[in-house]
Amino acid sequence: MLSYAHGAHSEPLLGETIGHNLERTIARVPDSEALVSYQQGVRYTYAEFGEAVDRLAGGMLAAGLRRGDRVGVWGPNRAEWVLTQYATAKAGLIMVNINPAYRVAELQYALGQSGCRWIISTQELKGSDFVAMVDQVRADLPSLERAVFFQTSDWEQIASGEGFTGDLRALGDELDFDDPINIQYTSGTTGFPKGATLTHHNILNNGYFIGGLLGYTEKDRICIPVPLYHCFGMVLGNLAATARGACMVYPAETFDPAATLEACDRERCTSLYGVPTMFIAELGHERFSEFDYGALRTGIMAGSPCPVEVMKRVMTDMGIEEMSIAFGMTETSPVTTQTGRVETIENRCATVGQVHPHVEIKIVDPDTGKTVPRGQPGEFLARGYVVMQGYWNDPERTTDAIDAQRWMHTGDLATMDEDGYVRIVGRIKDMVIRGGENVYPREIEEFLYTHPSVADVQVIGVPDERYGEELMAWIIARPGASLTEDQVKEFCKGRIAHYKIPRYVKLVDSFPMTVTGKVQKFKMREVATEELGLAGAASVVTA
Repeated sequence: MLSYAHGAHSEPLLGETIGHNLERTIARVPDSEALVSYQQGVRYTYAEFGEAVDRLAGGMLAAGLRRGDRVGVWGPNRAEWVLTQYATAKAGLIMVNINPAYRVAELQYALGQSGCRWIISTQELKGSDFVAMVDQVRADLPSLERAVFFQTSDWEQIASGEGFTGDLRALGDELDFDDPINIQYTSGTTGFPKGATLTHHNILNNGYFIGGLLGYTEKDRICIPVPLYHCFGMVLGNLAATARGACMVYPAETFDPAATLEACDRERCTSLYGVPTMFIAELGHERFSEFDYGALRTGIMAGSPCPVEVMKRVMTDMGIEEMSIAFGMTETSPVTTQTGRVETIENRCATVGQVHPHVEIKIVDPDTGKTVPRGQPGEFLARGYVVMQGYWNDPERTTDAIDAQRWMHTGDLATMDEDGYVRIVGRIKDMVIRGGENVYPREIEEFLYTHPSVADVQVIGVPDERYGEELMAWIIARPGASLTEDQVKEFCKGRIAHYKIPRYVKLVDSFPMTVTGKVQKFKMREVATEELGLAGAASVVTA
């Protein structure tokens, strides 16, 4: 049996724009809460949210923006961000998500490469002056005509819909669900970021079926501490909520474990999202026992591999018995596999679920492209409505990622079992080849998580003159635990194959990460190569 699966589903794909879908939800549940920005003290019912979105869309059109224009959005989790998300969709504009961690060079690249006419931005975040940075790049970007900052009279004017005399509904009828609506920049380890271009059809349907698998209705309240500029926040969070009539709850502008726990309690959230490091921070927070998590029933853990031991604690200590794992990438809208609400512990903890509705997946030999038998590792590919249109103005890198049969090549190494459950065993570039043995870091990480003193662990390959590569484990110990390199190695002896025992162990307080919680293993390798004096081994030429 080959590693191929198709998500046949009785419920059809939605053939509509984000704007039309939102209007249908508003008509169905006008008085249900749509949005709570907890730190801001902002609340909207669906009727109020729809009116605010329409005013902002009208204000943008009155100010001269037109269908297909790009508008950059640069800021943290605030009500203004999500209003801009839906207003641009209603007006036929293409929203360009800009990472709040970007600084001048990266900001200039994203705005310039996408050809943004406007940027809508926060004024300040964590001591960084966003106004000054925008001013700095404008001189070199003639296409950037206007900057609008949250909490200014300029924003208030646009958000009021001042000057708009057109018919927003008629304009909405002219839009097509295959229109591009969103550009999200994804960074590799080298080269400039690539602008994944997504349509209404891509992200609306992905949000809709994510919500369906989690059983969302207007009674659900989703705590969204993950960043909105990333698919996790704006698709799994916002669009999954609005497509099903649930409420979006933002605990704070950026991730704060105490604010997240407090929002879950005070807002009676039924669902909680996060990357594993967020859940680890919440579970280990000194105020964890102060709050009531009784309303929580479901949620999503995603963004990076989900440790089994962390998942078990989320289910027991937080009571989230229907916690789901979702897997995908920005280029696939993003989710391609997901675990259901009712799963065995094994499938919930050790896999990323089965194929998503209306999606095709397969696992192929990276060298030959042939689909491998079930149980054999290979590269994970996805096809269907989820696959992006391409990278914005970058046909060469688009062709590298999407083949002639429209399969998206993810670069992830995976296996598929007899029941179609997928396990991610690493990245092609992260696989360690030690003396001819293929070693998958994920397997060793999962084993080390079972050590009672290990809170978090990442395994990488480092250069070695004899074996080509050797294994290294970076470990964060549990608070108050005493752990040594020798204890880690002793724990492994006789329990895993000798070649899987890490040669090096580094005890750390944190890992180098992106703002979305993805561990940057390439940076760990750079640090380790320097600290261990392995530059000579790294320079050895191999076949």
